[in-house]
Amino acid sequence: MAAQAGERLLGDLVEASHLMSMLQVPTAVAEHARHAGFHDVLIYVVDLQQRGLHLMTGRDEAGPPVNGEPMELSVERTLAGRAFRNGESVRGHSTDGGLDVWWVPLLNGAERIGVLRACVDPGREGALRLLSRLADLTALLIVSKRPFSDAYAKLIRTQPMSVWGETQWRLMPPRNFSNDRLTIGAALEPAYAPGGDAFDYALAGDIVNLSIFDAVGHDTGAGLMADLAVAVARNSRIEGAGPVETGEAIETVLNGQFDGESYVTGLIADLDTRTGRLSWANFGHPAPVVIRGGRWVGTLDCPPSVPLGTGLGGEPTLCHQQIEPGDRVILYTDGIVETRSAEREMFGLERFIDFIIRHNADGLPVPETLRRLVHNILEYHEEGLDDDATVLLLEWHGGG
Repeated sequence: MAAQAGERLLGDLVEASHLMSMLQVPTAVAEHARHAGFHDVLIYVVDLQQRGLHLMTGRDEAGPPVNGEPMELSVERTLAGRAFRNGESVRGHSTDGGLDVWWVPLLNGAERIGVLRACVDPGREGALRLLSRLADLTALLIVSKRPFSDAYAKLIRTQPMSVWGETQWRLMPPRNFSNDRLTIGAALEPAYAPGGDAFDYALAGDIVNLSIFDAVGHDTGAGLMADLAVAVARNSRIEGAGPVETGEAIETVLNGQFDGESYVTGLIADLDTRTGRLSWANFGHPAPVVIRGGRWVGTLDCPPSVPLGTGLGGEPTLCHQQIEPGDRVILYTDGIVETRSAEREMFGLERFIDFIIRHNADGLPVPETLRRLVHNILEYHEEGLDDDATVLLLEWHGGG
């Protein structure tokens, strides 16, 4: 009976989802879950800076709390936040009626969307397994509906976003991705007003393409250059171009558009996920670093070409490196290491890498490591960042 109830819950919800809007998701999930014996089901999604979990009410505008439930929960100081941070279900305090309260992470691969809360009769056989499947389905529903929903965008923002922030977040891929061979995580600050930084990645069969860009300046022109570099890179790689050819295409377009008056530094790479062979070209950008076995084993040095868009020419070099299963390859912009404290001391490369290593030793997944890194950098620079700070981290699990 329990298996049939679970199959009916998930099947009916999938069938109902085809003509469902984002605003209808929380009510639909709660109603279908109630028929399967789960009570007071709520959905909380994480905000853009991953500091708070915000209640999906089914309303387009903010309003009074739903049945007295909190509209926001802290990622750092609540059971819901623990479920989100660790990616594991957490049992909370029982309700007045004696029901168990569960907080279940909403995951789409490595992407952490939020948490699902549900109340269930204590000792119910198979309840957590079914709740986990319901959470997975709910996450898929949110991912499928959010591109067409301004309501979702409003919910995950805690302050106004600049025009170029709007453009860049719509253009860039999700911050986290994972499959059996690799995990990718990315972070970008300032989240609501990024200037000239951008990152991108995509899979093409067994090859994963990575790129990171840093346009000079912090104005509209810098944002436009970074976005244009990403667009050209995508177009080039789909046409079969490698890192060097992609860089040359970006150089041609940017120089033609801006006449050499501005430029973008960049690093363009691809990894064969079967073999671990990494190939990359550097265009005036900081060299990536490699962490292996909990140790910083060095930087991926490659003769850099001139930045993109200068019109100065130069012959880009394609470099190669064999990485090992478990290696973490880190691409970053200079805003990460050049962030200064109130005493004007730079955050620095060693502090940056040490932070990654220490949290890797704690067994934290890539997305949680980067979340904590960004918050640490923001706390280090109490007055706000002087430059965009972006990091793109790839962990190769092996080609098996």
